[in-house]
Amino acid sequence: MDGNFGAPDFAGVTDGIPAGSDGTGAFVTTRGVLLEDLEQRRQCGHIASGMDLICAYVSARHYMIARYDLHSDRNFDFVVTSDWPFDLVKTLGASLVNAHARNSEFRRCLAAFEPSFIEGDPSHPFPAGLSRRICLLPYNSGEARMVLLLLFEEGVFLSHDRLRDAALACAYHTAYFPDITARSGLVADLTDREIECLSWIGEGKTSDEIAVIIGISRNTVNNYITSIMNKTGAKTRSEAVAFAVRNRII
Repeated sequence: MDGNFGAPDFAGVTDGIPAGSDGTGAFVTTRGVLLEDLEQRRQCGHIASGMDLICAYVSARHYMIARYDLHSDRNFDFVVTSDWPFDLVKTLGASLVNAHARNSEFRRCLAAFEPSFIEGDPSHPFPAGLSRRICLLPYNSGEARMVLLLLFEEGVFLSHDRLRDAALACAYHTAYFPDITARSGLVADLTDREIECLSWIGEGKTSDEIAVIIGISRNTVNNYITSIMNKTGAKTRSEAVAFAVRNRII
């Protein structure tokens, strides 16, 4: 991944965003107009309505929005909406979302709304004319952790500011769909005892101390903690506590 972009932003700025023509004759909308148009589109009642506007704003050909806090390698429930070619979703989308989900909580916070790029595997079939350089834009919407993945034509110049705006627009757009941004089902899977252990971990207690406080064995405490890590996708106890705080569990 890298953060290098093509040409600088287009000339002629309105609301902090270039306006007018992009030099190819295509009209370049402003951030304010984009949000107004999204407001109208969301009345259709489906999140896919309006994604064409966001794609046009950054000159993207295809989009995919995924929840990486719901990711599973065995199905595609993590995909919220997409017009990616299905073969790419199947062969590439899951691995990209999984890789992003495995970032530490600290890196997730730093990466929010910041574009990054990854080169698609040459063995994956990309449609003719599409660049293999995939843009990932993580963002938060409600209680959901989301990522917008964009595909572009070869040779398209990208604007860092516009890509950030696309993530912000997606956060704004998806916030109107509570079924999509509702708390992860993983939260409901935590048992009362696991939540109790999490609370004591948040207080800085060790497994031995928690065992004495709760009145169970140290091995049982560690089994609870292992279960918590699996359910929340956390790699450390600190990340599990951060997950619990973010989801208002403790």
